[in-house]
Amino acid sequence: MSPRLDLALQSGLELSKPLSVLGPTSDSDLSALPRETQVVQPFKPFHDHFAGQGFAAVPEAHDPCQDAIVILPRAKALARSMVHQACQRASGLIVIDGAKTDGVDSLLKDIRKRVDVEGPIAKAHGKIFWFQSAPEGFADWAAPNNQTVDGFRTAPGVFSADGIDPASALLLGALPEKLGARIADLGAGWGYLSAGALKAAKPRALHLVEADQIALTCARINLAETCAQFHWADAVTWNAPEPLDTVIMNPPFHTSRAADPELGQGFIKSAARNLTRSGNLWMVANRHLPYKVTLAENFAQVREVSGDNRFKVFHASRPRR
Repeated sequence: MSPRLDLALQSGLELSKPLSVLGPTSDSDLSALPRETQVVQPFKPFHDHFAGQGFAAVPEAHDPCQDAIVILPRAKALARSMVHQACQRASGLIVIDGAKTDGVDSLLKDIRKRVDVEGPIAKAHGKIFWFQSAPEGFADWAAPNNQTVDGFRTAPGVFSADGIDPASALLLGALPEKLGARIADLGAGWGYLSAGALKAAKPRALHLVEADQIALTCARINLAETCAQFHWADAVTWNAPEPLDTVIMNPPFHTSRAADPELGQGFIKSAARNLTRSGNLWMVANRHLPYKVTLAENFAQVREVSGDNRFKVFHASRPRR
């Protein structure tokens, strides 16, 4: 169990069922909680992690519960919207567990201005505290219904929620007019690259693969009434329903604060696996990331076709089998 939650329970915190946990990651130890606990996690790999442990994992939840535990994310706007969501669903206690690096001290200060807080308990470079649910007390923390960037729908906490990502813009500018009939956007986010590809290439099928269901929901709105197909999936393990002519991608390189180049390397391998023998990969990456070896191992031809002092754009073709 989380060391902070374990200490809180030992110090007198009593949790009642039905219980819901919002936003735990694969690093969150929920083993001491009953398996009927509902785990709300829109990120597919984390969702599958808890489903595999026997928890009632869902990407989003609206059903009422008695108590709710919020595991703080890094993004402040997302953290606030999760507190609001927990208060809307729970009639009992709201428990907040977070690291200092995720802004728990700032959030505690803000919540104390609104409700009476019990705890807090400090441990393992973080804090845990709890308060009685106040459905009307955090109404202004609700996620906006129409957050947009250049006319695209976004949402708190999703990648590039507040502006077009410069790396994606660089890749879009480097794409050729002809991309083939069957395209996939791995790690599609809220659909910026896919929308650009649709305008330029007019494919027969465009597959958007995204692990964050919140971002994918935005993409469904942004690419409504198009040939796009939407897949809530981990791009590393995703299998295309048909061989692809082209893959485009701006792969993530971390799921926490620490950089993890293996994640982007997994995207490259997935692209090679899903392309036809004459297929093409177009990708952008931070200049310092070590992707060139993986590209050469999985494609017969690799070229750096564009870039600046921060990013580099690769075109790789003829995937190796």
